Amino acid sequence: MTKKASESVLTNNNSKAEGMIDPLSLMRIKSMELRAKVIVEGFWKGIHRSPYHGFSVEFTEYRQYTLGDDPRYIDWRLYARSDRFYIKKFEDETNLRCHLLIDHSRSMGYGSGDYSKSQYAGTLAATLAYFLFTQGDAVGLATFDDQIRQYLVPRNRPGYLRRLMLTLEASPQGSTTDLGPPLQYVAGMLTRRSLIVLISDLLTSIDRLEKDLSYLCAGGHDVVVFHVLDPAELNFDFNSPALFQDIETGRNMYVNPSDAQSGYKRMLEKHLAVAKSTCKNLGIDYHLFPTDRPFDLALLDFLQDRMRRRKRLRYRSSSKGRNKA
Repeated sequence: MTKKASESVLTNNNSKAEGMIDPLSLMRIKSMELRAKVIVEGFWKGIHRSPYHGFSVEFTEYRQYTLGDDPRYIDWRLYARSDRFYIKKFEDETNLRCHLLIDHSRSMGYGSGDYSKSQYAGTLAATLAYFLFTQGDAVGLATFDDQIRQYLVPRNRPGYLRRLMLTLEASPQGSTTDLGPPLQYVAGMLTRRSLIVLISDLLTSIDRLEKDLSYLCAGGHDVVVFHVLDPAELNFDFNSPALFQDIETGRNMYVNPSDAQSGYKRMLEKHLAVAKSTCKNLGIDYHLFPTDRPFDLALLDFLQDRMRRRKRLRYRSSSKGRNKA
């Protein structure tokens, strides 16, 4: 996708982008798998209708030709259709193992509207799983709170996607969020370089976030974080005094929003800034996602992350080749 095309798509990132299905409408589809299918197929149809269909080719069995590639592998029939050079991906470029890590702590059960953060996170994970399965990649899943609750190893075989979807449909039953033990456990199990997608509200000790996430980065894995929060948590637009309950501890607090709003927003901004800067320092792709944001945009962000990483890796490979020559 060209820079101009990317910018035109991203201009609507913080709103209901034209042609994208509102999350509330999607949540009315009871089947998680069908929900994910609708999102992915709608996303590809939107890309194919645009003049930037080469973006979709990049994530199937081809990639765009770059300086240093062997021209013998150019697909000339595809060139005749698109007027761009593409080559077949080699086997080591197509075999991807993805681990989806989904926060199932009690705080994920919160939702100010008709669905919770957990339902949104589950649908987002299902969308990524469905997309990767259609690409022939192996996908695994882990749900956690302060420890791993369910773990499915990455596979790509008939019937396995359905098993993933059933796991994602489960409601969060955990207690408090503690990223440390679950991430350390997953990192210790990985024996080969993988893609790790963490979906969480990150309502945990921000002071320990860098240490917790570094478990995943230490093995050289590609890590993506989707920071999922309810719009009410981001805006704190409550109008009248009320009794608030901490979902994870059960503690009740009587709060006057007019008195607490400025302090809350100041603490939230600090929390978000630390989360973003920590991920940047560790080389992690970070995305803040309110639960009213279209899932198509999450898929777009995910694919653009993959494209940027692939380009960086190809650049490094070609640079090493030139240096050796």
